Amino acid sequence: MEPRSLGIHDGSFHADEVTASALLLLFDRIDRDKIRRTRDQKVIDRCDYVCDVGGEYNPQKRRFDHHQAEYKGPMSSAGMVLLYLKDLDLIEPHLYEYFNKSLIMGVDAHDNGLAKLEPGTTSFSQVITNFLPIEYDAEPEDMDRAFMIAVDFALGHLKRLRERHIYTLECKATVKKAMIHGSNVLIFEKSLPWLENFFDLGGDFHPAQYVIMPSGGHWKLRGIPPTLAERMKVRRPLPEAWAGLHEEELKKVSGIEGAVFCHKGRFISIWETKEDALKALHIAMEH
Repeated sequence: MEPRSLGIHDGSFHADEVTASALLLLFDRIDRDKIRRTRDQKVIDRCDYVCDVGGEYNPQKRRFDHHQAEYKGPMSSAGMVLLYLKDLDLIEPHLYEYFNKSLIMGVDAHDNGLAKLEPGTTSFSQVITNFLPIEYDAEPEDMDRAFMIAVDFALGHLKRLRERHIYTLECKATVKKAMIHGSNVLIFEKSLPWLENFFDLGGDFHPAQYVIMPSGGHWKLRGIPPTLAERMKVRRPLPEAWAGLHEEELKKVSGIEGAVFCHKGRFISIWETKEDALKALHIAMEH
């Protein structure tokens, strides 16, 4: 057995084994220079980890293939490796859920032919596929090089997801404090990820209808969605007369000198100062 090695099939690659490889690298289970792309069973048997090849799903033996008829579950090698990391307590349950819902479930569904592809929408799995060499008969060395480039891309994406999730959790206490008073507006003195935290803290049943916070040197007044799943909707839209207006036009209609912009969808507006945003809030609530 070669410690910290990973066996992966050679030839064309897909997002599941690319993502599985990236997960094992992210949590320091394998070495990048010990990734073996082959279908030689003798080489595979010597690998510490094996993903998407070998015909065996056995987490205890660190084997993660989903192609054999015996496996009836919904996971691909990506989902199998993520679950393995959670079961070993190498990944916290909340981060497991975040990774699974924001990326891995989609990778699994795509690899198992269950994903619905929408015109004009490119999935993560399709992005990974685009790392393949253009020529179908590319040399093995070119294919291996492309695979590692795809793995590095997936690893970078996972790192940013993890960092973003950690930062979101760090901001939860601030969001909770803003929710305590149960008013119709949440006011924050700095820009922060409030949406997920708000609904995770029971926002579905909170009376708040708007959020005020700094935004790129200005302040924004934003409507709150009815639920997290309906994030493109708002509980209470901004005044219809403001829709799509900029600066002078919005100043004239709103009567607020610090007016900057109101989206035509009436879910967000931008104002020069906090005081301007509060004035806008008062008008919006009157409507």
